[in-house]
Amino acid sequence: MLLTSLLGLIIGSILGLTGAGGGILAVPALVVGLGFSMSEATPVALVAVGLASMLGAIEGLRRKTVRYKAALLMSAVGALTAPLGIWAAGRIPNVWLLTMFSGVMVIVGARMALQAYRTDAHTDDTLPDGKVCIQSTETGRFVWSSATALTLGAIGAVSGLFTGMLGVGGGFIIVPALRHFSNVAMNGVVATSLMVIALISTATVAGAFAGGLTLSTTSWLFIGTTVTGMLLGRLVAPRIPARALQWGFAMICVVVAMIVLAKARGVL
Repeated sequence: MLLTSLLGLIIGSILGLTGAGGGILAVPALVVGLGFSMSEATPVALVAVGLASMLGAIEGLRRKTVRYKAALLMSAVGALTAPLGIWAAGRIPNVWLLTMFSGVMVIVGARMALQAYRTDAHTDDTLPDGKVCIQSTETGRFVWSSATALTLGAIGAVSGLFTGMLGVGGGFIIVPALRHFSNVAMNGVVATSLMVIALISTATVAGAFAGGLTLSTTSWLFIGTTVTGMLLGRLVAPRIPARALQWGFAMICVVVAMIVLAKARGVL
């Protein structure tokens, strides 16, 4: 029970701090740490991450850090491209999918680390220079234009495609993309990513329970502690410099890449 609680707290905290990593880290944690089979771990991870993301998104809405219109747009477009990803996944060998994803994660982590290295700790990287999606300093909302809509739609499309192909959440696409294309602070990027994950997960979770999904006591303990970890992560996140969160995200990307590569090699 202690190990279950500890793993749930860690996964939830990572999700709350970075807006990503929960789903793809939860499955290996359940399989390797708690001895679940892949078929048992997947729905538990989905419920845990979906519920935790939902609460994180609600907290972000309360604090007005979520760009909810952007989240709705990305979710809607992602829902359209996810079936294409599923179709592609059925035609590409799994080992190549996982290896490709590992490579993407290393690149994303390296870019985020480079961005964190270049970020001045006092500016929080919020200046709009070179950004396509501009957050107004007066209203705190995006200044919408055709370029803004197309960029956010493209982020949602790529996120949905990878979600369909690899069966993981879209946070690893959304977080670095929003950091690159927008001037939204890291805390707002994380909150927006959580809302997208929550929206995409809700329908899947509902369908799973409608199909007769039942969970064990250990599963519910993991879910509960994941939610608790999420709340703790969101509570602490505003007090952590954006650059530190970016470094953390970059390191998690590398860890995830190693986990996925190990899975591709049959180690996990």
